[in-house]
Amino acid sequence: MLMALLSLARRLQRTHSQILFPFLLHHPAAISSPSPSPSTQQLLFPSLAFHQTLFISSRTLLFTSRFSTLQSLSTQTLNYPFEFTPPAIHGPDSQEQALLHLLKRVAHFSSEAEAMASLDESGIKATQDLVYSVIGTLREEWRLAFLAFKWGEKCGNTGENTYELMIWVLGNHRKFNMAWCLIRDLFRSSMDTRRAMFIMIDRYAAASDPCKAIQTFHTMEKFRMTPDEEAFRTLLNALCRYGYVEEAEEIMLQNKKLFPLETDGFNIVLNGWCNILVDVVEAKRVWREMSKYCIMPNGTSYTHMISCFSKDGNLFDSLRLYNEMKKRGWDPGIEVYKSLVYVLTRENCLNEAQNILKKMKETGLQPDSATYNSMIRPLCEAEKLEEARNILSTMKEENLSPTIETYHAFLHGVGFEGTLEVFNRMKVANLGPTRDTFLLVLGKFFKMEQPEQALKIWAEMKHFEVLPDSSHYIALVEGLVTSGWLDKAREYYDEMRSYGFWDDPKLKKQLEEPKQCSGSKRQRGPREGKRSKKVNLWKGNKVRRKEEVNANKK
Repeated sequence: MLMALLSLARRLQRTHSQILFPFLLHHPAAISSPSPSPSTQQLLFPSLAFHQTLFISSRTLLFTSRFSTLQSLSTQTLNYPFEFTPPAIHGPDSQEQALLHLLKRVAHFSSEAEAMASLDESGIKATQDLVYSVIGTLREEWRLAFLAFKWGEKCGNTGENTYELMIWVLGNHRKFNMAWCLIRDLFRSSMDTRRAMFIMIDRYAAASDPCKAIQTFHTMEKFRMTPDEEAFRTLLNALCRYGYVEEAEEIMLQNKKLFPLETDGFNIVLNGWCNILVDVVEAKRVWREMSKYCIMPNGTSYTHMISCFSKDGNLFDSLRLYNEMKKRGWDPGIEVYKSLVYVLTRENCLNEAQNILKKMKETGLQPDSATYNSMIRPLCEAEKLEEARNILSTMKEENLSPTIETYHAFLHGVGFEGTLEVFNRMKVANLGPTRDTFLLVLGKFFKMEQPEQALKIWAEMKHFEVLPDSSHYIALVEGLVTSGWLDKAREYYDEMRSYGFWDDPKLKKQLEEPKQCSGSKRQRGPREGKRSKKVNLWKGNKVRRKEEVNANKK
């Protein structure tokens, strides 16, 4: 069967060379940063005296300064040594509900002492589990989350995991000074600061500050920790996860004496080029670099490359590497088969994709919902909704439930009324619609040059009880500017600022200079993710890329 598929791929390659051209570049998906908040001087309470007392006791700051949930639906990740997972948001119990209500009330008090006294007199016992759960629930409202943390700290019920969660929340809102104070308190209390440092590395990268992420890695020694291989891979992973793959690769090569080059490190970088930025040219270059350094690719390496070729629509090379992978003794996993069924479906080879599913079952692997989503998504993108529904029926017959990604796939091929129908189905299935869902739909309608429908979708957010964050406002305002609706764009930008979100300097400039925004779209280079200037990884300033590196890439 494989030889027949390779033969088919060759014919498709000759017939549709422009579609399957293996060096075709894709623009990397925009990397979302945490929602910005007002400045750190605007703290929890209106009184300036209370502002001063509310800050953590440690005032000596080490620095002055995702987890992003907005990952691409098809992004694959490695099992890295460190992974922080915040608690799932659930329906609060009666005691948690009472504490949440009380926190919102005492946040308006004029002093910390008054707020703490009210919390103490409430009769609610500040257990470590309760404080941890409340901070997780209030992750989008850092001031209230921090107040809960301070109360738990006062009652002596904040363990390492509570500190780590609070540091993660503060990092999400770019309150890095406060987060460093917590790490210092952890250290003074002789508690482990290792995971907290890993969280800071990840949050700096998510906040588009790779220099601070790298500095944090080196700062570990100040807290009597050795920046070991686990920490080094955590740094590489964080940089790649948020699009700084070029920087991660340079760090890896610059430190090859301290941390010898090996397959796992290259796989982190390869994952960044293949699954985060989806850049075939760079992925193939790294593949060659592995050979140059005598590093043998393993099953994970092949999985990433097949995924990259698949997303690029390169059927021939996807199948070629699949065949080579098996010849070298690596058993293809479910991710490989998902990539194959995706590219086959995308290239109008639905029957062959279904044959791959049969082959997959023969090897003992069972297709999951994500496998069928890999067929449904390209069908919906090609507006072949009837065939997509047939795949969905097959999926249900195998007792597999649709996921959020399933519904997101169907959103690609429907108009406004169809979008509302999908929203209602998601609600019945208790799968949303989520914030990511609305971001997806807003982007879709603006791409289709239908700002009216985008505004209708915006109005539906309240109906489905989804509160917009800064990423929604930025997507809406940018879309309206691109569509030439400048008055509406300014209106929603002002609304965004009134809710306390930070200014977006680039967007603000566009609103102030309508002549530059209302024209044709800016032409982009072959790879949007690359920068003409790159970060100096050890000094924090910016330098131009060396001419010889540019020459090699050309």
